This record gives sequence, C-alpha cells and structure tokens, in this order.
Amino acid sequence: MTSKHIETKLVTAGRKPRFQQGSVNAVVQRASSLVFNSVKEKKDATANRAKGELFYGRRGTLTHFSLQDAMCELENGAGCALYPCGAAAVTNSILSFVASGDHVLMTGAAYEPTQDFCNIILKDMAVETTYYDPTIGSEIADLVKPNTKVVFLESPSSVTMEVQDIPAIVKAVRAVSEEVVIMIDNTWAAGILFPALEFGIDISIQAGTKYIVGHSDAMLGTAVSNERCWDRLRERSYLMGQMVDADTAYTASRGLRTMGIRLAQHEKASIEVAKWLTERPEVATVNHPALPSCKGHEFYVRDFKGCNGLFSFVLNKRLSQEELEEYLDNFKHFSMAYSWGGYESLILANQPEELNAIRPANPVDFEGTLVRIHVGLENVSDLIEDLENGFTRIY
Repeated sequence: MTSKHIETKLVTAGRKPRFQQGSVNAVVQRASSLVFNSVKEKKDATANRAKGELFYGRRGTLTHFSLQDAMCELENGAGCALYPCGAAAVTNSILSFVASGDHVLMTGAAYEPTQDFCNIILKDMAVETTYYDPTIGSEIADLVKPNTKVVFLESPSSVTMEVQDIPAIVKAVRAVSEEVVIMIDNTWAAGILFPALEFGIDISIQAGTKYIVGHSDAMLGTAVSNERCWDRLRERSYLMGQMVDADTAYTASRGLRTMGIRLAQHEKASIEVAKWLTERPEVATVNHPALPSCKGHEFYVRDFKGCNGLFSFVLNKRLSQEELEEYLDNFKHFSMAYSWGGYESLILANQPEELNAIRPANPVDFEGTLVRIHVGLENVSDLIEDLENGFTRIY
C-alpha cells in the first residue's frame, strides 16, 4: 500500500463503502435502537459491540464509526472515543485511569477548565494533583510518585503558548514508570501537526470543536488512544455515558475534508500577522511558536509539522479598564469570544494577575496586558489594519 500525504488522508480517511452506502460522504445514521433480524445476529452484535458492529446507539452508528476510523488513521491510533466537547474528552480520559488515592501530574499552564476539574472533581475524589512548570523538561522525573497514574501535557500552553520538550518529558517519565499513562491536549496541533502517539504518548485529546469542525457551529471532543490504553478508555468512557450525536459526528467528518487547506491558510496568515506585531513599538513580545521569541520555539521547530492561527502577544503597558474596553469593544474584523479554530478571527485580553490565578506552578514574567488572537480566514491586510487601529485607540 502506498503512503499518503496528510492532505490526502484528510480527504479519504473514514470513507469506506460500508459507511458511505453509495454516497461521497458517510451516511447520517440517527438511531437509539438498532434492530436485529435474528437471535444469532443479536448475539454476534453483542460479542462484537466494541469492534464496530451496530449494537446500540450509544455505542455508535455508521456515522460515528466513519469519524472514529478517520481519526485513528490520522493520528495512528488503535481507537478513538468521541465526547460532546473537548472538556469532556479531557476529564473522562483522566477519570478512566485514576481512582481515590492516585496522583496526577498536570501542566501548570493547562486549559483553565482542565485545572478546575483537577481542583474540584479530582480533589473531591481524593486524587492529588501536582502542577508542574510547562518548561520543566526531563526534571519532571523528580515529581513522579509511586501512585502517579497520569501525566498530562498541553503543548503549546493555553494563552502563554510555551512549547514543551515532549521527548524529554516522555523519556524521563518512562524511566521512572512504564505504567504511567501520558496524555496530551493536542487541540492546537489539530492532532496532525504534532503526531503525539509517535512520540510515545498514550492518548491524544482534542477539542474537535476547534479545527476539526472548523466553523464554530458544533461541539466535539476526541481521544485517540494507543493499543495499550484503548480498551480501558473505551469501556470507561462508555460506562460514563460519553457519546456524540450523529449529526455532530457527520459535521466533524465533513470538517476534516477541508482542514488541511484551512490550517495552511491559518498558518500563513498568523505568521504574517505575528511578524508584523514584532515590529510594532506597542508590543513587548509575541508568543507565536513559529517565532524565536516564543518559549520552546526550538522544540516547535524540531517536533511540529506546522502551526495554526492561535497565538498571543504582550503589550508594553498594562491597559486600564477604560483602555481595555476601548480597545476590545471597537474591532471590526476581530470578534470577542471564547474558543477558536473557526474561520473567523477572534480576540481576548488578560491582565497578568488574571493569568497568575490560573498558573499554579509558575507566575508570568511580564507586566503588560496579554492579548490572545485567532487569525481567521479573512484578508490579512484587513486584519492588520484592524489591529493597527486598535493600537491607535490605546496609545
């Protein structure tokens, strides 16, 4: 079998005659009950319910199986679990491998809801969480305990965009324990710009809401697992009632077909905007993994196959509340909203103390206001003009 480039895989993955039923795309099979024509058929479906046989709606339909097959091909996994959002993918992946008395190592610059889950839900379950500096590298070995069950990565980090030295972390953890399950929130890389499982990570998690769906109109979580962890992840997630509806699964499969070309444009545009920002006197630093100014840039160059539209920059002053409102309330092309990964450009801002409140391992090393942007698919000149006008309003 000839190898396929990622752009070709994105178009063809998950498209099999069984799923397509004669159409270009997989069929949308909405079902709770799935009917058996004989006792033997029911018995066979029950025996093979975890192997892609139609059994019950919560186990999935042809629509779900197509997306799961596609994700496994794209991320070289043994199986893919689907969830109603990215946060559900993160939390249920962790819950599948911990119990009372266990210990989790969590990056200290993780997505805020991931930290909230550790601080509230895991704490109530008597599962201890230790937060580590995302730039820790091989020294993470010193934090692994006999009861450590999960090491959780996120690279680049949320908001501040540090790129982790993942090979060093994985090697150090494995030297202490082969049993620890290593997971990564791989949303920024859309699962394809950083091939997590090839780096010895067990489970690659995404908020498919972002680049897989790509149009800000559906929510989805995915967790692609290696063979070692797949059975447990699949069955525990199933027992916790995790699933996604057929229409969302179809929308995600459709999003995959254009994700390659969308990511390429997001990358091109974001680098152009980021380079423009480095030349602005209002900007102290630009946190774009593709630029040398970003912490861990050397690891991005070594390990990643590309970037996307999400990055941040720090102003050379702290904006007052009045300045912040004047700045954010008057953009024409950048909308103010949570999430990212859609076709539209977005903008948010944080003060240093807001960031420190969600960075338990290490405080930020700057005093200016941080601005996070997602560069969408609009004309880059229009976006730069919008940003330039924003600077004019506050300087």
